[in-house]
Amino acid sequence: MSTTQHLQDFVTQVRRDILRQVHQVNSGHPGGSLGCAEFFSILYQEVMEYSSDFDMDGKNEDLFFLSNGHISPVFYSVLSRSGFFPVEELKTFRKIDSRLQGHPTTHEGLPGVRIASGSLGQGMSVAIGAALTKKMNKDSHLIYSLHGDGELQEGQNWEAILYAGSKGVDNLIATIDYNKKQIDGATDDVLPLGDLKKKFEAFDWKVLELKEGNDIEAIKNTLAAAKSLTGKKQPVVILMETEMGNGVDFMMGTHAWHGKAPNDEQLETALAQNPETLGDY
Repeated sequence: MSTTQHLQDFVTQVRRDILRQVHQVNSGHPGGSLGCAEFFSILYQEVMEYSSDFDMDGKNEDLFFLSNGHISPVFYSVLSRSGFFPVEELKTFRKIDSRLQGHPTTHEGLPGVRIASGSLGQGMSVAIGAALTKKMNKDSHLIYSLHGDGELQEGQNWEAILYAGSKGVDNLIATIDYNKKQIDGATDDVLPLGDLKKKFEAFDWKVLELKEGNDIEAIKNTLAAAKSLTGKKQPVVILMETEMGNGVDFMMGTHAWHGKAPNDEQLETALAQNPETLGDY
């Protein structure tokens, strides 16, 4: 069980990793990565039962699937700092022959990555399939997944959401990064999602609303509540309201940093707001 101070230090270092990864290749997606730094950190440092001795079968452990794969910088940072591969490998992000591609893939054999998630909308189906496999294998561990809110504009999600609710897939906790922004602007301007809570409830899901999706204690409490609701004939979804670019003042409150790297001066400013805690790579 991690202390609150450890989690805070972990999150701050993850932010630094995200910023440095995208800066060094002038490419990547810092906005959503920063917005989910707290969620990933708590999931891997506090919540999930897993082995860093990675096995694709994932038997007798909780599994995580990242659907909105463009936020790979936060995923790679947390995986490395949770023992899946050396932290120093972060310096290869998006470089030729690197295992740390812009969107996670499996053919490079990077420990911790279970699916390729460059094409949006597919992660829900995969997570449900994994959850059903756990049931068939009489494995009581859980499936966790993360999805972007703009990603829900993809129709495949709703087929999968309908299936999971109808079939009572109750060993699944899906989280929506509900920052209400996507690459082209606000989701309400691009393609409004309407009342997500009512939509998921209509598909027979149990819905938890996390209004403070960048608050460590709030995330811990909500994930604990979600876990307590599993095994009750309904899948669980968390609508997690985050701030894109959280932790870097000039990246917050805008969609502009969805897929843009900071320049040298901007990097210096951003890192000054997130001092080194656990050691840079």
